[in-house]
Formats: sequence, C-alpha cells, structure tokens
Amino acid sequence: MTKTTVTLDEIESTTLAALVRHGATGWIADEVARAVREAEATGNVICGLYYLESYCRQLQSGRVSGTAEPLVTRPKSASVKVDAQAGFAQPAFARGLPEALAVASEAGTCALAICHSHTCTSLGYFTAQIARAGMIGIGFTNASAVVSPPGGNQAVLGTNPIAMSIPAESGGIAFQFDQSTSAVALGQSTMAAAAGETIPAGWAVDENGQPTEDPKAALAGSLVSTGGYKGYGFGLMAEVLAAALTGSVNSLDVKAIKSPDGPPHDLGQFYFLVDPCTFAGDVFWARINRLTQAVDQQENARLPGSNRDFPDSVSIDEAVWLQTRELAGLV
Repeated sequence: MTKTTVTLDEIESTTLAALVRHGATGWIADEVARAVREAEATGNVICGLYYLESYCRQLQSGRVSGTAEPLVTRPKSASVKVDAQAGFAQPAFARGLPEALAVASEAGTCALAICHSHTCTSLGYFTAQIARAGMIGIGFTNASAVVSPPGGNQAVLGTNPIAMSIPAESGGIAFQFDQSTSAVALGQSTMAAAAGETIPAGWAVDENGQPTEDPKAALAGSLVSTGGYKGYGFGLMAEVLAAALTGSVNSLDVKAIKSPDGPPHDLGQFYFLVDPCTFAGDVFWARINRLTQAVDQQENARLPGSNRDFPDSVSIDEAVWLQTRELAGLV
C-alpha cells in the first residue's frame, strides 16, 4: 500500500470541494469537512476520508440532504432539540450547540438531542467541542445492529458508542474517551477473515450463539458486548438515549450505512452538557488536578485524550487521496 503525505488543510479543503460538487451547501460542507480533518489528524481513519465517497454518492441519491436547515427548538427549559431533517449530523450539532451552551450556563445542565440525522461517525468529535467551550460533555449514539444480547444469537444493538470529554481549567480538554460498547469493531472481524486469520475469544458468537474464533463464523453471527453483561447495559443505555429519546431509528432498523441508495439514516445522538462548577465551584478543578497528577506521575500511564497535539500533515493511502481529489473534480 503506497502512502502519500497530505496536509490537514488540503484534506479539509478538498473534502469541502467534493461535498459542494455533489450537492452540499457551503456551510454544511464546511462542518462535515472539519470533522473529516480531525478524524484524519487523530488517526481515526475509519471516520475520515473513508466515508467521503459514501457522503458524495448519498448526496447525489438524496439519501442525505446537503441543503437541509436544522430546526432548533426548546421543548423544555433545560432541553434543546435539533431536527437534522435527514441532513448531516455535524451541521445539526453546530446549529444546536450555542443554544445548548447558553442553557447549560444558565441552568447548570442541558440535554441536547440531535434527531433524524445522518451518521455522526466520531462521537468524541462532538463532546470535545462541548469541553472546549468549558462544559463537561457526555454523548451517546447507536448504529446498525451487530451485537447480540448475552446468551443470545441475534443482533439487536449497534456498537453504540459512548463518549465523554472533560474541560481543562486553563482551557481545552483535560481528558476524554470515545469507545464502543461492543467488544470490538465489526471491521476487525472483516479484516481477519480477509487475511485468513483467527480472532481472539470473546469478540463474537456464531449464528447459534456459541463463542467463536473463526471470523467468518463471527460475520455470520454477531459481536458481543465489551465486559459481557456490563457492556450490554451501557449499550442498552446508548440505545435508549440515542433512539428512543430522540425519536430516531433503533439499531435493529438502521439500513446499510455506506450504501449509496436507500432511506435516510434517521439516526439520533444525545448529549449531556454540565457546567463543571455548578455544585462544587472551583473544587471541581482541584479534584481533576488531583486525578491528573496521580496519573501523570506514573511513567507509562496517561489519561485518555490528554496532551494531544494535532500534526500539520498526515500519511494516507495514495489511492484514498486520489479518490478524494477525483470526487472534488481536481483530476
């Protein structure tokens, strides 16, 4: 696989051009392009340019709207609802965030629901924005059903990620995590099957619900939750908050995410915003500093997502970059 070095500015501008060329309005394309940029910058390639072709094809087919104006409402005093109207999640969040931050500043907390959107890809991208604005951000979303319940053999939940970002006293992010509630991403089994390798025990079950180390049997069966019943509970929590609470689609009914044709994704995301000093005042920062120092003094330990610096450029697959430029009409 041949690699090429590309600046993050090039990735963002070329992504924006590709989205506009396929029907997205400028401000919407800009919000999505910034998310792609950050995914590539953090090495989260599955949420970066990997999705761009499907974004463009779905804009052409109408599966995602590139012109929908998100509708922001206040159903209750400390709640903000954004109807993405079958558009991208990134611009819907961008429209709702200022209102949600204002509510959280006044009330101490805010519940922010993004409804009827395209896939949000990286959930931590959004909670990080909340933390950079000085609030604790906790997020939930769901995805295509690939995880069966403990003791079962039929998938009912998606990988159903949960993310949390904590602000730093001096600004920015103290630490954050973004993780699925499944034992592993489905793509790990797909890659193992293609390479003729086995998978570790505890990743998946076959179609009869029996543990398997055969990736092909796993693909015919389902993934399991991380930590067994404990992870299953977190997956259920994400399902309730992302699907039921927002009125969006259950994991069971999510259609193929990257397919160019089909109905809109109709996914939901749910976020809690919390003013960190509402209850304890500046003691909050003292407690975070105590935790940070205890971890930092251990040579090989760190808090997740802390002390992260983004590079100016990244190395990516040459074929992926060529496809990106083709989508933007540059070759």
